Amino acid sequence: MTNPQQAQTPTHKPRPWIDLLVSIVIPSVILMKLSGDEFLGNTWALVIGLAFPLGWGMFELVRYRKYNFIAVLGVISVGLTGGIGLMELDARWLAIKEAAVPAVIGLAVLLSTRTRYPLVRTLLYNPSVLNVDKIHASLEAKGCVAEFEARLLNASYFFAATFLFSSIMNYVLAKWIVVSPSGTQAFNEELGRMTLVSYPMIAIPSMVMMIAIFWYLWRTISRLTGYRLEDVMAAHLVHEHEASKPSDRASGSK
Repeated sequence: MTNPQQAQTPTHKPRPWIDLLVSIVIPSVILMKLSGDEFLGNTWALVIGLAFPLGWGMFELVRYRKYNFIAVLGVISVGLTGGIGLMELDARWLAIKEAAVPAVIGLAVLLSTRTRYPLVRTLLYNPSVLNVDKIHASLEAKGCVAEFEARLLNASYFFAATFLFSSIMNYVLAKWIVVSPSGTQAFNEELGRMTLVSYPMIAIPSMVMMIAIFWYLWRTISRLTGYRLEDVMAAHLVHEHEASKPSDRASGSK
C-alpha cells in the first residue's frame, strides 16, 4: 500500500534557473552592492544575502523531503559561511570551509564504495532515472554483472575526483578573492564576488564532468545489454515523453 504521506509529497522537478537566481545571483548582488553603511550595512547584508540560499535549501529539504547527505551538507555549508562572517573569524577559515565541504562529499563517495549502497548508485544509477531492474535482469541473463560492477566502481572513483577538483578550486578561489577581514564591507563584497565567480569556474566544469561520468556509465549499460536509452528510461520519464508527443505534433501542424 502507498503511504499517504508519500502520496502527498510533491514531485521534485529541477529548476536550474531559479536555483541559479536564488543561490548565486541574488546573494552576490546583495553582498557586493548593499553592504555599505548607506544601504544594509555589513551584518544585515550578510544575513539577508545568505538567507536566500539557506532558506531555499531548507524549503527544498522540507517540501520535497530530499534529506540526502549532499543536500543537508549544502545547507550546513551556507550556515557556516554566515557563522564565519558574523563571528568575524579569520578569513582563512572560509577557504578551509570551502575546500572541506566538497572534500567531505568526495570522501563519502569513496567510503560508500565499501558498502552495499555506493553514492554513485544513489545519484546516477537510480530508479528515478533508469529502469535498474530491467537493466540488472539483462546483465544477469548475459553474465555481465561483474563487469558492470567493475565499471560502476570506476564511475565512483571518477565521481569522487570531481569533488576533489571542486575542493581544490574552492580553496584557491577563496584564498585568491577573499582577503579582507570578516565582518567588514570588503569581506562581504569579496564573498559575493567569489560566489559569482565560482559558478563558471567550478560549478559548470563539475557539471560537465558529471555528464561525462553518466555518459560513461550509460555507454557501459548500452554495450553490455544492447538497450537504447529509451528502452531503459524510468517509467515516469517514459510517460512524460509519451504525453509530450501529441502536443509536439499539434504544434508542428500549426
